[in-house]
Amino acid sequence: MNIYLSVIKIYKSFLVQKNDPHGHKHSNQTREEYMGAVLGTMTEIRELKTEITGLRTDLKRFIERANQQHLDAVLGDVKKEYAGVFADHQIGTAKADLSARMVEGCAMRKTCYEVFMEFLENSARHITDGNISDELIQSYRERMKTLRKKGPYDQCDTCFTEVGRLFEKQVSLMKTLGIYQKSPDTADLVAEIPDEAVVNDILDPVANVQRFQIVRSLTTGTRTFSDISQLTGLKGGNLLFHIRKLTESGMILQRHERGDYIITDKGYKTMVAIVELNRSLSI
Repeated sequence: MNIYLSVIKIYKSFLVQKNDPHGHKHSNQTREEYMGAVLGTMTEIRELKTEITGLRTDLKRFIERANQQHLDAVLGDVKKEYAGVFADHQIGTAKADLSARMVEGCAMRKTCYEVFMEFLENSARHITDGNISDELIQSYRERMKTLRKKGPYDQCDTCFTEVGRLFEKQVSLMKTLGIYQKSPDTADLVAEIPDEAVVNDILDPVANVQRFQIVRSLTTGTRTFSDISQLTGLKGGNLLFHIRKLTESGMILQRHERGDYIITDKGYKTMVAIVELNRSLSI
């Protein structure tokens, strides 16, 4: 606000000088002082606008995170509240469908029905767990194969097909609720990596000791240009080169033209991934 008042004051002063009713002439020094004041104020305004833009970006990012966290919390509460209802419904459906579709007149019908229902009840109860791993789902599928090997008759396929359908129906519900997400095949993920983009935007920016030091230091707080210079031992153009590399890749950003440097969401996630990689490889 003080900056804008200064601009108005200077502008009024200019009008007074321009329309001086007494025709007084002003010295070159006065005009130079006036222009210097104007340029200084305009510089401050540009810096202020840059800082406001940075603050708006930070605020937008904070709001987005807060909204996502709130949404996740609401959905989590809904899942917890109704998970038991979903599980009971799946069990009820299994009882009705098995009774109607299992082979009639089979001597093993009653025994198999009890075994199948125990299987489906156990799997349905995992709906209330809130988080189901791919390993758990695969273990149930392997158990199904083991049970099938014990079936002595060709007509057993009819009953096992129905049990398999009911189980996959449960799995589909788990996916819909977001409590089970199948782990993608690693080979497919590797094949889909955009190699040039990953190297240029993720690997290369931190594949340098000084740049790595900069990003790592910003995970704990903001740093000034002087702080980073002292940390890395770099000065002037050499330091600016590495900082520009990090800002262009989106790892860090500067609050405004002469402000502190802060880490971005991308930069923070990159460091977290490096920590996990380092931990798993035990370097």
